[in-house]
Amino acid sequence: MYIPAELVSCVGWTTAEELYSCSDDHQIVKWSLLTSETTQIVKLPDEIYPIDLHWFPKSLGIKKQTQAENFVLTSSDGKFHLISKLGRVEKTVEAHCGAVLAGRWNYEGTALVTVGEDGQIKIWSKTGMLRSTLAQQGTPVYSVAWGPDSEKVLYTAGKQLIIKPLQPNAKVLQWKAHDGIILKVDWNSVNDLILSAGEDCKYKVWDSDGRPLYSSQPHEHPITSVAWAPDGELFAVGSFHTLRLCDKTGWSYALEKPSTGSIFNIAWSVDGTQIAGACGNGHVVFAHVVEQRWEWKNFQVTLTKRRTMQVRNVLNDAVDLLEFRDRVIKASLNYAHLVVSTSLQCYVFSTKNWNTPLIFDLKEGTVSLILQAERHFLLLDGGGIYLYSYEGRFISSPKFPGMRTDILNAQTVSLSNDTIAIKDKADEKIIFLFEASTGKPLGDGKLLSHKNEVLEIALDQKGLTNDRKIAFIDKNRDLYITSVKRFGKEEQIIKLGTMVHTLAWSDTCNILCGLQDTRFTVWYYPNTVYVDRDILPKTLFERDASEFSKNPHIVSFVGNQVTIRRADGSLVHISISPYPAILHEYVSSSKWEDAVRLCRFVKEQTMWACLAAMAVANRDMTTAEIAYAAIGEIDKVQYINFIKDLPSKESKMAHILMFSGNMQEAEIILLQAGLVYQAIQININLYNWERALELAVKYKTHVDTVLAYRQKFLETFGKQETNKRYVQYGEGLQIDWEKIKAKIEMEVAKERERSSSNQSSQNTGLKH
Repeated sequence: MYIPAELVSCVGWTTAEELYSCSDDHQIVKWSLLTSETTQIVKLPDEIYPIDLHWFPKSLGIKKQTQAENFVLTSSDGKFHLISKLGRVEKTVEAHCGAVLAGRWNYEGTALVTVGEDGQIKIWSKTGMLRSTLAQQGTPVYSVAWGPDSEKVLYTAGKQLIIKPLQPNAKVLQWKAHDGIILKVDWNSVNDLILSAGEDCKYKVWDSDGRPLYSSQPHEHPITSVAWAPDGELFAVGSFHTLRLCDKTGWSYALEKPSTGSIFNIAWSVDGTQIAGACGNGHVVFAHVVEQRWEWKNFQVTLTKRRTMQVRNVLNDAVDLLEFRDRVIKASLNYAHLVVSTSLQCYVFSTKNWNTPLIFDLKEGTVSLILQAERHFLLLDGGGIYLYSYEGRFISSPKFPGMRTDILNAQTVSLSNDTIAIKDKADEKIIFLFEASTGKPLGDGKLLSHKNEVLEIALDQKGLTNDRKIAFIDKNRDLYITSVKRFGKEEQIIKLGTMVHTLAWSDTCNILCGLQDTRFTVWYYPNTVYVDRDILPKTLFERDASEFSKNPHIVSFVGNQVTIRRADGSLVHISISPYPAILHEYVSSSKWEDAVRLCRFVKEQTMWACLAAMAVANRDMTTAEIAYAAIGEIDKVQYINFIKDLPSKESKMAHILMFSGNMQEAEIILLQAGLVYQAIQININLYNWERALELAVKYKTHVDTVLAYRQKFLETFGKQETNKRYVQYGEGLQIDWEKIKAKIEMEVAKERERSSSNQSSQNTGLKH
C-alpha cells in the first residue's frame, strides 16, 4: 500500500468509496475504500507543490454511480491546473503572484474562485478564463467559500472575514472574527452557516450576517481545517493530532487523537457518512460517523457500525440487531416506523416487527433528508422529493420552478398526512404548498407569501385537511399561523408570538410548543386566534426556560413529552399536562359533555379557555356559554345568549361569525339569505356607517333607518354631520322614530315567520 512520504496537502472524494489525495512529493494518489488499494494516478512536475484541490460538482439529480470527472488543483507556483480523473493535466493557468492558496467551484460548476498569497480574489470561467478580480488586499487570503446561492464569496483577510457579492457596488460585509490569522472558512448551502478556524486556536460558527453563534474554547494548537457535512447537520475540525466531530450548533460529539501531525484539509464524502483528512505526517486519515442515535417513545436505535443498527426497547430491554447490505446514510424514527436509507436502498421497519423490513431501491443519488408523517414519509435527494407510503408504494413527487433539493432541510420542508410545505430558496418569503396524494399545488395553486423572509416552517399533524394549519417563524423571530387551504380569498396570516427561536407540533393533537426568548410556551389551542383572539393568553402554558441556556432547540414533541437539546448538546425532557390532548380528542369526536366534565375535573382556566374557543369554532354555543362563564367572560356569555335567541339560523350563523371577528362573512350570509335589514343593522352596531348607507342605498331599503341612527350617534357626541353622502341623503328628511321602530319590528316578524315556515317544511319533508 502506498503511503506518501511527504506532507499531504489536500484530499477530495469522487464517490463515497473513492478518494484522491495530493502531497508534497508531487504525487496524486487514488484511494479505494472497497478494496483498500491505493494507486498512483500521476506524478506532477517537480516545481508543482499542490496546496488545494476541489472536484468539479456533479450535476444534480444524476444517477448515484456517476462520478466527478475532473478537479482543480492549486499550487505554490502561482498556477492552478485543471486535471482529469485519469491524471491528465487539461489546462494550466497563471493565476496569482506567489502561491494559489485555495480554489473552489461554485455549486453549479459555472465559475471558479481562486485566492492567493498576493491578496487577490479572482473569478474564472469553468474553462479557466479570467472573468474578474473580485477584490485585492495587502495580506494573503488563506481560504475562500461560495455563498449558498453562488452570488457571494466569503474569504479571509488576516483576522477579518469578508463577504463580497459578485455584483459590483453591492454591500460588502466585513467583521473581526478571530484574534489570530484565520486559516480556514466554510459556508454551508443548507443551513446558511459559516465556519471559521484560526491561529488563535479556536473554531467559530457564524450566521450569514456575521453574528457569532458559537466560539470554541482555545485548543493547544492552531485549528488548521474545518469542513461542513453536506447536509449541514455536522462539521469536522482538524488540528495537530486532533480530529473533532461537532453538531451544527458548535458542541462536540466526539474527539479523536490520531497521530497525524496537523490535519491541513478535511473532505466529507458526498453522503456525509465519512471524512478524510490530509495529514502533516504524510498520512491520510479516514473516519466514519457512527453512534448516531434516534429515539421514539420506548425505542432507542443506535448506528453501531457503518452497516449495523441496534434497537433497544427500554420497557423490556429487548435488543434487536439490524444488518444492512450497504452503508447506512440517513435514518428517521417516528410514528411507529423506522425508515433507513443506505447508498442504494430504502428499508422500512415497523416497531411491531423488526425482522421483516420492507425494502425498495432508491431512484436517484444519496438521500439527504427523511421526514415522516403518520401515513407516509418523504425522501429528499439531489434530484427531487419523493413521497412513499409505509408499504413502500410511491405516492407523488412535487416539483416547482427553480427547485433545488440539495439545499432543503428539516426546517424548510414540512409534511403532514395531506400536505407538503416547502420554503422557496429563491424567494425566501414564499412557501409552496402541495397536495400529498398527487404532488400538485394545493387549492387553486396560490402560494403562501409573507412580508418577511421565512426561517422555519411546520405543519400541524391532526384533524381534517380543510383545517390544516401551518406555523412559521420569520426573520424577525415572530411566530405566525395561517390556513393551508387557500382558495381565492386572502387567508389571514396571524401572529402568535414574538422572539420565537424554535417550534414543534405535537404528533398526537394540534398543540404547538416553542421557545420564546426566556420562556418555554405551549399553545394548547392555536386556532383560538381565529375564534376569539382576546382569550388566547388564557389558552397558553408558560414556564421559565433560562435553564436551557443559550440557543436551545426543540428536537421532538411526542405525546405530551417535549425533548429539547441545549447548546452544550445535552437533552432535556419536559412533560406537559396530558389533559389538553384528551380535550382535543373529545372535541374532535363531538363529545361535548365529556369535554365539560373533564374541565370541571381538572379545574384549570387554560382548559376552560381552550374549550370555549373549540366550542365556538364548532358552533356549539351551549358548551361555549358554560366555558365562557367558567373563565368569567360575562359580556361574551350575554352575547351568546343573544345569539341563541335569534329567530333564524342565518342570523345565528352571522352573529357567531361576528363573534369571531369575521364581519365580511357574516354580512355575506345575511345578504344571501335576503336578510338585508339585518346586514345593515350589524354594520350600524359596529359603527361602519359608510357600509351601512351603501347597503341601504344599493338595496333601496331602510335609508331612513341608517340616517336616524347616524343622527342619534352624532347627537350623543355633540357633533355635526361632515360626511358628504350622509349630508346628501339627509337633506330635507324628517326622522320619525315611531315609523322606523315599526319597520324594524316588521323585519323581525318577517324573519321569525320565514324561519318557522322553513322549520315546518323541513319537518313535513321528514314525515314524507
